[in-house]
Parts: sequence; C-alpha cells; structure tokens
Amino acid sequence: MGTSETARLMRLATYASVATASCLIVIKLGAWVLTDSISLLSTLIDSILDAVASLVSLLAVRQALTPADREHRFGHGKAEPLAALGQAAFITGSAVFLLIEATHLLFDPRPIQNPGIGIGVMLVSIAATSILVLFQRHVIRRTKSVVIRADSLHYLGDLLINAAVIVALLGASQLGWTILDPVFAIGIAAYILKTAWSIASESLHMLMDRELSDDDRARIGRIVRAHTEVLDMHDLRTRMAGPQVFIQLHLELNGDLSLWDAHMISDQVEAELKSAFPGAEVIIHEDPHGIVEPRARFGGGD
Repeated sequence: MGTSETARLMRLATYASVATASCLIVIKLGAWVLTDSISLLSTLIDSILDAVASLVSLLAVRQALTPADREHRFGHGKAEPLAALGQAAFITGSAVFLLIEATHLLFDPRPIQNPGIGIGVMLVSIAATSILVLFQRHVIRRTKSVVIRADSLHYLGDLLINAAVIVALLGASQLGWTILDPVFAIGIAAYILKTAWSIASESLHMLMDRELSDDDRARIGRIVRAHTEVLDMHDLRTRMAGPQVFIQLHLELNGDLSLWDAHMISDQVEAELKSAFPGAEVIIHEDPHGIVEPRARFGGGD
C-alpha cells in the first residue's frame, strides 16, 4: 500500500473516532443526568477523554504524515508515540478519578433512577463503538499506526465498559443490588489503567528506537539472502517512528564485483525490502564477503 493511501486511511480513522466520541458524550451526558449512575458517569468520563485523546491523535497523525524537511531529515513519525504517551496520561487520570468516586459510593451506595434510559444509551454506544473499532482494526492492519492502535484500545475498552454498565444497571434496578454500580466502576477503572500501561509501554519502545519484532527481522534476512548475488548480511538495525520503518544493514558480496554491479545488487535488494515494508527507508552498506571487521551482534547474529 502506498504512502498516500496510508495517510488517507489514518486521517479517516482519526476523523471517525473524534466524531464517534463527540456523539457519545452528548447522549451519555443526558443519560447520566437522568439516571445518576456512577458507572454511567464512568463511561461519560471515558468518552470525554476519548474525544480529547482522539483529537490529539488527529493532530499527531497530521504532524506524523508531514514529509521530512531540512530540520527533520527522518520525518515527523515520532509525533505518533508522543501523542500516544499523552493519551496514556489522560487515561490514567480518568481512572484515578473514577476510583475515588467509586470507592466513595461503595460505602454509601445510592439508588439508580430511570435505568431503562441508561441501558438504551449503552446499547447505542455499543453499536456505534463496534463499527468504529472494526474500521480502526482495518486501518491498523493496513498502516501499522501506533496512535490508531492506542485509539482503538480506548474504544475496545469502551465496549467492555458499556456491557458492564448494562449489567450494573440491570442488577441495581431488577434485584436492588445498588452496590454493583460502584463495584463495576472500580473494575472499569482497573481495566482503563491496564490499557494506559499497554499504550505507554508500546509508545516508549518506539521512542527508544526498539528493534522490529523477531519475525520482521527474520523476514528481512530471508528477503536479503534470497538474492542470488548476496553471500550474507550482518549488522541489521531496525526501528519505527510512527508508521515509518527504518532498515539498515551491511550486504556481503563477492569482492571481485565492480562498484557498479555492487550498487545494482544493493538497489535490487532495497526494492525487495521496500516492497515487503511499504514506505520503509532502507540504507545498505556493501562489504566484500569474508572481510574481518568489528560487528555488532545481538541475539541471532545479524
């Protein structure tokens, strides 16, 4: 998939998430006012933060897709993990606030009013969020965007949260178990914290230039060594900055080849790698096979 199609999908995903969160805020606000449910309030807070986080994602995606310039020769891809890290902070704050409110109501539960309205709103939320998550997963598969992945984790959590709220509202209204409301809210807060940690961890790995997965590195090795003129490779180094993949390696060739032939082989290998990793920036250094030189070896010897 070309970079223009990647950009289009990423922008569409951010627009869709902002629009969905904004609509859910309006209907959840009305439902919370009518029901006075703490678990419903928890979903309202989550949707407000989702809207803020999605807006940050929109701006981050726009920045990340900005072409490389004189001051940023490697592009602006790290705007994505920076935004995702900010999202994790937002999510953590909402979870802490929710824990405080839910703990208070755990010792002083109150009856829920108009539970039917709350259940109806949650069903609408589940339908809207399900459509959004399916679209986001499609975009993630095509673009590998970490900020869209972070956004999708929010909304996947929302699906579980909305289902939990329905159970809490039914238990409180039909069985009189008002304690279910704060108990479910505490469970929701714990899930939100887990989600925040997952997002923060992935973002930090990207900001620290962590290597691609072992599977991707092995795939690179197979592609390089599949060329009939390539004798071996070493010093493979990889990283990601948002959707941008960076690959560096030393190519071992017959020392009797002309500079022109070595260059042509290197270009062919580069083209194969870019076909497998669309939009990747590939830097290849040619070495005569068998030359003894210090090599950085990590793990599998690449």
